[in-house]
Amino acid sequence: MNSNLLEHINNPTDLRQLEEAQLPQLAQELRDFIIGVVAVKEGHLGASLGVVELTIAMHYVFETPNDVLIWDVGHQAYGHKILTGRREIFHTNRQLNGISGFPKRSESIYDAFGVGHSSTSISAALGMAIASNLKGDSEKHHIAVIGDASIASGMAFEGLNHAGVTDANLLVILNDNAIGIDPSVGALKKYLTAVKEGKNPKKNNMIKSLNFDYSGPIDGHDIFAVIKELKRLKKVKGPKFLHIITTKGKGLQQAEEDQVKYHAPGKFDASTGEILAKSEENLPPKYQDVFGLTLLDLAKANEKIIGITPAMPSGSSLKFMMEAFPERAFDVGIAEQHAVTLSAGMVTQGMVVFCNIYSTFLQRAYDQVIHDVALQNLPVIFCLDRAGLVGEDGATHHGVFDLAYLRCIPNMIIYSPLNEIDLRNILYTAQLGLNHPIAIRYPRGRGQIVHWERPYEKIEIGTANCLRNGVNIAILSNGTIGNNVTLALAEVDHPENYAHYDFAFVKPLDENLLHFIFSTFEDIITIEDGVIKGGFGTTIVEFAANNGYKSAIKTLGIPDEFLEQGTINELQQYCNIDVKSLTSYLMRFLI
Repeated sequence: MNSNLLEHINNPTDLRQLEEAQLPQLAQELRDFIIGVVAVKEGHLGASLGVVELTIAMHYVFETPNDVLIWDVGHQAYGHKILTGRREIFHTNRQLNGISGFPKRSESIYDAFGVGHSSTSISAALGMAIASNLKGDSEKHHIAVIGDASIASGMAFEGLNHAGVTDANLLVILNDNAIGIDPSVGALKKYLTAVKEGKNPKKNNMIKSLNFDYSGPIDGHDIFAVIKELKRLKKVKGPKFLHIITTKGKGLQQAEEDQVKYHAPGKFDASTGEILAKSEENLPPKYQDVFGLTLLDLAKANEKIIGITPAMPSGSSLKFMMEAFPERAFDVGIAEQHAVTLSAGMVTQGMVVFCNIYSTFLQRAYDQVIHDVALQNLPVIFCLDRAGLVGEDGATHHGVFDLAYLRCIPNMIIYSPLNEIDLRNILYTAQLGLNHPIAIRYPRGRGQIVHWERPYEKIEIGTANCLRNGVNIAILSNGTIGNNVTLALAEVDHPENYAHYDFAFVKPLDENLLHFIFSTFEDIITIEDGVIKGGFGTTIVEFAANNGYKSAIKTLGIPDEFLEQGTINELQQYCNIDVKSLTSYLMRFLI
């Protein structure tokens, strides 16, 4: 084998100097490089391993960045980043002040469009293609790479529907590996499987019927076949669609065999592929597992309970209920809008529906929350996992806007548990029957309490709790960030000066307790793990203004900017809501 090729490639121009026969060697080197870095630094693994040949082929055939390449979601773009000038800094991937785990326009001219959420690539590429036509640049190519899980989402079909009646120079490449983060679901998956197996009549091709020039399916790991087809398609005008078959995790046996676990496996041995074991003995549970195991327990006693998730059965831990009660727990695919309105429809028929959606993804179904749920006052139980700062996934995934965007909706109950026991009890309370929809928001990661499976207790809607009494300053916290306050108060001088209240309910507020607090304290501090503008602190400021209170109010939380990637603790430090920053702030406050 020749000397290392990858170390001499700093951009796609260098790549295009290689002979085609050298590209399989480059593919192996690129795979090894991704495995070597992700094994130590962590990140998304399987998706990028599955598109190594495709990545090389696209940059080899097309004149990127003049030809634009858009990766749907972006989990699979590591190889793209390495080939486009970021090899030397790839070890900073997903780290504070490092490169993003997703394509990002401000990071590179080769990242044509910022991504992170699914199913946006076709619309974005079509918009660019139409703009190119209007500018007279009909030779420019616009490529959208989208997976079989993402293409089943409504927005992707909206893009295909529009593209089919244009003459846009658009190439949609379907990277079909039968899995997103969890296995793909639905009728479209069955259709694609039939196409792959040759069981679908050619005349029944649904993509051709949308007026695309369809080709495939071809083996996405045969780099010569992929290059040959891309060169042919480069000469074809109008909307084109290439169907390629790949294996997620290609080149690492364990990643091929356990594609769910190796989507983002954490640290592993690069030579063997074995995940480095972490002891979970005597650790508090993950909040997602508190949800999943509690819901399963409640569903055993309440036959009306339904669980719904849009493509996150593992991440949400709805998988526990799906395994025990498959007829009452649904993965609806990457379809947040559908998930919300499906839940609403079920509730009209007397079902008790737990709709589990990551906080950042509920943004995609905002109209459905308002129009289909809240307007009709249907008591859907929204469980918003990954609320607050999520860490290394960065700006596209932080769940920091939910308090602000839900608080303004009439009929909505909003609750952020302080700990696992509160989460367990609000899930129990919600299934007993509520008069309104509720959003229960909780963070990524582990809680605080090892022995959390205690007898259920009903929570009174709209009540706040005093966690500690004090004389000078009242601290009002919402959700699990209140645990940082508790730890900070254990470090301050004269802790008797500080009272601490847990305002789990942002809506309805405990106004009786607020009247007492404002009548008693001249200084009030609010803290939340959401945006300050429009969030919990704003709620308290509004209450004070509406009731004529003159107490000084300081609001702490997420500033008015998009926070990038880093560990949760690093990002909390940036926002001054980590334990150390809070301790310093509270001690200065009394000086």
